[in-house]
Amino acid sequence: MAGQMSDQLDRLLKIMARLRDPEQGCEWDLAQDFGSIAPYTIEEAYEVVDAIERGAMDELREELGDLLLQVVFHSRMAQERGLFSFSDVARAISDKMEARHPHIFGDADGIMTEGRWEELKASEREAKGAVSAMDAVARALPAVLRAEKLQKRAARDGFDWGDTIGPASKVREEMAELDEADAEHKLEEAGDLLFAAVNLVRAHGVPAEEALRAANDKFERRYRGMEDIAGGAFSELDLDAQEALWQQVKRTERGPS
Repeated sequence: MAGQMSDQLDRLLKIMARLRDPEQGCEWDLAQDFGSIAPYTIEEAYEVVDAIERGAMDELREELGDLLLQVVFHSRMAQERGLFSFSDVARAISDKMEARHPHIFGDADGIMTEGRWEELKASEREAKGAVSAMDAVARALPAVLRAEKLQKRAARDGFDWGDTIGPASKVREEMAELDEADAEHKLEEAGDLLFAAVNLVRAHGVPAEEALRAANDKFERRYRGMEDIAGGAFSELDLDAQEALWQQVKRTERGPS
């Protein structure tokens, strides 16, 4: 098994090297750089999550391969520039995982807790020169997830409400400010409202990104249900008729009372 895994990984690395060969490679692959490939990397990560959530294990195998290709692609471009290779990437993550599990690979006692994990990560950030609790929260994260991570970092320093009352009051305050804002400040106030909403959801112990994804799925499911009932004429109905269909779909989801 180990030999087969090594053979297939070596095969993939050779395929990428051929695709990036200046004389015999693929024109599209040769034209790419880190920036142009980055959106595909994000997309493939989301497709992995989608396959998991749908329980599509055959698709998961394929999507994990697509994600692995992204790692190989970025590593190859870095190797061409003399920066690092795929082996360096694998070595770095192996070193990191061993360092983050001293109770498994070292002499430390005890079990891994979320607090201990965060302490180890904080030590790593400090070793890399981090000076702020806000350092290393990736800007490319989905905005809701990044907001939650920033808030959690602040909370570890004690900058947080200890209940849900404060966050709820802040949401109401931001709603009022959005209503009163002029056109120039609408975007800023809307952002403040969304940030406050994430904080309120976090105070209730609910992952905001997960909650919004579930809400998106529910809205899409119900909207498709209205379209099915309307038989292709949904957009021709007035708002009252559309609302009646919405309530009908909701009742159907709940089942008989």
